Order: sequence, then structure tokens, then C-alpha cells
Amino acid sequence: MRIHFWGTRGSLPTSIGGKSIRDKIVKALSLANTRTFANDSEIETFVDTELAFPIKSSFGGNSSCVQINTSGDEYIICDMGSGLRELGQQVLQDHGPGTPNVYNIFMSHVHWDHIMGFPFFVPAYIPGNVIRIHGCHETMEEALRKQQSDPCFPVHFDAMGAEIEFVKLDPGQTYNVGDVSVRPLLQPHHGDSYGYRFESDGKIAIYSTDGEHKLESLEETEIYVEFLRDADIVIFDAMYSMAEMITMKEDWGHSSNIIGVDLCHRAEAKHYCMFHHEPICDDETLQNILEETIRYEEIMREGVPLTVSSAYDGLEIEL
Repeated sequence: MRIHFWGTRGSLPTSIGGKSIRDKIVKALSLANTRTFANDSEIETFVDTELAFPIKSSFGGNSSCVQINTSGDEYIICDMGSGLRELGQQVLQDHGPGTPNVYNIFMSHVHWDHIMGFPFFVPAYIPGNVIRIHGCHETMEEALRKQQSDPCFPVHFDAMGAEIEFVKLDPGQTYNVGDVSVRPLLQPHHGDSYGYRFESDGKIAIYSTDGEHKLESLEETEIYVEFLRDADIVIFDAMYSMAEMITMKEDWGHSSNIIGVDLCHRAEAKHYCMFHHEPICDDETLQNILEETIRYEEIMREGVPLTVSSAYDGLEIEL
């Protein structure tokens, strides 16, 4: 199983501005100091080995979209944020427009940042493709049609040439889709959100975004911990700091980096990947949050170490 992140921001997409790019260049040149490079290869080695991630790269700005690659032929995709556009472009590059594919898309919920990429998903306009949109909300089709209706968008939903199906799921039930078994779980979020537990080839991947886990109810916490149990990776909504979550942003529907560590420790998960990043956080801030979370995990650890990472657009994780 291989996880590819196409979009990792929450609430709305965000782009890196010209000043931020300039600041990165200034920092990189400052670290290079009086050094000279004989060729491009030496420059690339310097960038890859001596520059911190926030200087040499970026966490990106697309909203939620994650691809789960398995040994099967059908695509497994979580959410349709703005990152879905780039996924579609890559599909065309890999297969060409004439090769039909089956896309299984699992929706956490239908808030705009999680569906806004669908009108720009080119495979949806190509006859022969099959797109199955899975989710627990009754309003999936209604939401997608509304965002492509007048006066919001010039191309209506019915103009899409692919065969589009809506598959209603029941939380707590296990379904087989392609070579993957998947089970949704209700999460606390305005309008409800659903996490998904994917199992394939002996690996377990959890996609759990847009849920506010306060750990106030022992029963609810235990249900969620069992949902995460023994996962090889937990992709978790860590949008806020703990201080934000329990004060000014309480009941906004998102969890914290600290709660994610605690839940993964209880579930004996192997890898905790923070996701759904706050759009006001720049690359340096997100890197600081990652480092603080790693330190917290080390302090709280009682058994096997938990790998802690932070998702960014383009990241691939092999399980």
C-alpha cells in the first residue's frame, strides 16, 4: 500500500506568495555563504542535504485529497479538494485520455473545501471512465450538482461524460471495493464527518479528517481508538494546537496535534501523519509544529516508538 498526498490544507486552498519565495531564496543563499558549486549536481546536493524543509520546499496549498495505491487496478481516493485537479492531470499523463479507469472516491463530508476539485477533474469529462462516489451523507449528489449550477460555475454537472455513481454507505459496516475493505466511522463535526479504515494486502490505512476528538467521553474515545487499532498509518486532522482547540476554536470541528499522538499511542498505531493544515500557517510554522509534536511523542512514549510526520502536497509514504 502506498499513500500519495495531493492536497493537505484545511478550510480553503492557500498559495505561497512572492515574499515567502523571496525569503526562502535569501535564507538559502545566506546558508551557502561564500561556497562555490562546480555544477548543478553539487547545488542539488547542497539543497537536498543542508537546507531545512521550510527553506528548500513547501507543505503546499491544495485542500484535502489523498490517493491510496494498492495492488488493484481501481483508483482509491479520499476526498475531492483542490488537489484532485492535479491527480487528474497525472492520470492523463500516465495513461492518456483514451484509457478508461475506475475511480472510487470516499467522501469524509461535503463541505466545500472537500468537493471543490471535482469540477476540475478532467477524467470526469471523459466517456468510458467510471466514477463511484462513496459516502455516508444523503446529500452527496445534491452538493456536487449545486456547486456546478448557475451562477456558481459555467459547466453543469450533467456535462460530465464519465459514468458517475453515488454509493451510500452505512457507518460501522465493512465494504469490499476492488481489493480493499473499507469501514466508515462517524466523527464529531458540523454536519457530520466520516473517517475511513482501509485494509489491503495486510496493511491498514486510516483517513480521519474533520473530526473534533475531545476525549471527554470514555465510551466514544474507546470506539475511536479501536477504529485506529494497529493501523500502519493514521492520517489525522491536526489543524489546531491544543490551546486553540480548547479555547477560541472549541467546537470548530477539528482536533489538535497533541490529541492525535495520544490516540495513536492508545491504538498502538505505527505512523501518525498530521493533516488538514491550518491555512494561515506558513511552512516554518508547520515545521515547528511537527518538531514540537515529535518531542511530545518522545516524552509521552511508553512502548514502541510512534513515527510522527506532517503531510505535504506530493508526499508519498510506502507502507
